[in-house]
Amino acid sequence: MTHIAVIGAGITGVTTAYALAQRGYRVTVLDRQRYAAMETSFANGGQLSACNAEVWNKLSTVMQGLRWMMRRDAPLLMNPKPSWHKLSWMAEFVREIAHYRANTVETVRLALKAREALFAMAAAEGIDFDLKTRGILHFYRDRANFEKATAVNALLREGGLERYAVTPEEIRAIEPTLAGTYHGGYFTPSDATGDIHKFTRGLAAACARKGVRFIQDADVATITSGEGGYAVGWRQAGHLTGHAAEAPQSLQADAVVICAGCASRHFAAMLGDRVNVYPVKGYSITVNLLTPEAQAAAPEVSILDEAAKIVTSRLGDERLRVAGTAEFNGFNRDIRHDRIQPLVDWTREQFPRVDTDRVVAWSGLRPMLPNMLPKVGRGRRPGVFYNTGHGHLGWTLSGATAELVAGAIAAEHAPERTLLPLAA
Repeated sequence: MTHIAVIGAGITGVTTAYALAQRGYRVTVLDRQRYAAMETSFANGGQLSACNAEVWNKLSTVMQGLRWMMRRDAPLLMNPKPSWHKLSWMAEFVREIAHYRANTVETVRLALKAREALFAMAAAEGIDFDLKTRGILHFYRDRANFEKATAVNALLREGGLERYAVTPEEIRAIEPTLAGTYHGGYFTPSDATGDIHKFTRGLAAACARKGVRFIQDADVATITSGEGGYAVGWRQAGHLTGHAAEAPQSLQADAVVICAGCASRHFAAMLGDRVNVYPVKGYSITVNLLTPEAQAAAPEVSILDEAAKIVTSRLGDERLRVAGTAEFNGFNRDIRHDRIQPLVDWTREQFPRVDTDRVVAWSGLRPMLPNMLPKVGRGRRPGVFYNTGHGHLGWTLSGATAELVAGAIAAEHAPERTLLPLAA
């Protein structure tokens, strides 16, 4: 049986493993964490949001980012300290402005395919992930931003998304708990929300039932090509200081798929490829709704505040996820109070009867490529594949990209290896 090694056990790695197992491959997933979905797939905004498919490659984004550089609480913040990685990424980002329209439409189409695939996985495997199919509501506080959104909406509809304008009165009817004042909005009834961590862990369990092997606490150190495939070398992670280092271990695979989020750039370099993923930090808070009054005061419909770049998702009866911001600060994972407080303040402003005395803060690194599209498919060398760089739409796109990379693998490697007859 053809053996595929998948590097990374986040949402893209686990969906890739599932797609390969469904096709009959022998699959091994390696990850440096002890459990699946412990990094960027742990506590994101929770949206399956084709409506958020607009890529960021616009001159207005660049100008706004420059204006926000001196504000520590700005929705988009960049550490001005230069690095070659950051500068090269920014240069390529600007170059991709010319492809803004085409890339946005392509992202919408991919998101719609992915949503269908993810729902099918959940139904087939009986995964409970606090799914709510109540749609996503964008709101805008002034006419200028609403009119800009109208132009974006034309692109989203071109990609096949059902999305329509709503008045302030209709906003209140869609989500009565909102307390702000708005000029108008757009509503996408087909979008959904849920808990990405619960989904990924549930799908990982389904993969294990299908024979997928998970090697956790594995720091992958080497990926080397050899006769018949690739050797993946790793050391066991998480040793206590002072303990003897464990000997390196290795496995042999016919092909390897890089699904390693922000670490994908490092692994791609090992394999002769350039995958210019940059870690863009995002923050979330999970508001625990411990009383019937707080539960009644929290939104059921998912919200996206375009000006503040903040989203919400209701996770079951007792949790509200509020997420946002983008921070260009390398691999820094620190949770900063001045980045969390705006999320708390926004929650109090929009939903004043929601108690915010039980808030859990989190930060994660979104793996973003300069064109805002994921890297999916084969690398330069035979047997090397990628499914990475999904940015802020990892969950939204993963169902489709997993199928695409599995199809690319199938085109080169049949699930069952053909053995040549021995010479007489």
